[in-house]
Amino acid sequence: MRILVANANTSAAITARCAEAARAAAAPGTEIVPATPRFGAAAISTRAENIVAGHALLELLAEHAGQVQAVVLAVSHDTALEGARQLMPCPVLGMTEAACLVACTTGARFGLVTLGSAETYRELVARHGLSGRLSGLEGVAMTPQQAVADPAAAKAMLRGAIGRLVEGGADSVILGGAALAGMAAELSAEDPQGPPVPLLDGIACGVKLAEALAGLGLPRPRAGSMAPPQGRVTSGLSGPLARLLAGG
Repeated sequence: MRILVANANTSAAITARCAEAARAAAAPGTEIVPATPRFGAAAISTRAENIVAGHALLELLAEHAGQVQAVVLAVSHDTALEGARQLMPCPVLGMTEAACLVACTTGARFGLVTLGSAETYRELVARHGLSGRLSGLEGVAMTPQQAVADPAAAKAMLRGAIGRLVEGGADSVILGGAALAGMAAELSAEDPQGPPVPLLDGIACGVKLAEALAGLGLPRPRAGSMAPPQGRVTSGLSGPLARLLAGG
C-alpha cells in the first residue's frame, strides 16, 4: 500500500517531519510518499493563504492520482478536504479530522493545542460536526518554523497547554499542526509516568485510518456531492488537475 502524505505548506522541513511521523505509524508494507506543493505559503497562517494552498494541494494530488491507495493531508487546516475527496480515486483524510475522529473513541470530550491562534480550529471542528465533543482550545506563542527549529522549547510550551486542557475536562488532547507531527509520541515517551490523557498526532491517526479505509475497498460514489466531476471545462490549470476535473 502507498499512502501520499501531502503537505499544503511549501516548507520542506515540515514535509520531512510529517513523513517521519507517518512512517513511524505505518504498518509493515505501507510505503509513505511525502510531497510538497510547488507554490503557496511556507506555513499557512491566514485565511487567504489557506485558499491559495487549496489550489496548490489539488494540483499536487492530481499528479499522484492512480499511483497511491490513500491520501493524508499533512496540513492541520484540512485544506481542500472535500474537493480532494471528490477528485481522488482513493480515500482522503485530513490530519485534524482524523485526530478528532480518533479522539471521539477515547472519551467524551477532547482538547486541541496548536501553534499561534487556535480560533480557526473551533470553526474546523464545527465543520466536522464535532463541536459538542470539544472541551477547549489552546494556542501557544510560537510559529511552525520556530517549533521545527527548537522542538525542546515547543514541547515545554505544549506541556503547559496540555495541562490546562486536561484541567478543563479533556479526555484526550490533539496536537494540531503539521509542524507538531511526531511530538505527541515524543512527549508521551519523555513523561516518566506517561501523559495524563492520550495525546493524539493527526498524521499518525490519519495514516492508521487511511490504511483501514484502503483495506475496506469501498467504491467511489456515483451520485451525491462527492461523485467525481465529469466534463468540466477549465483553463489555466495544470494538465493532471484539468484531466481530473474533466473526468479523465
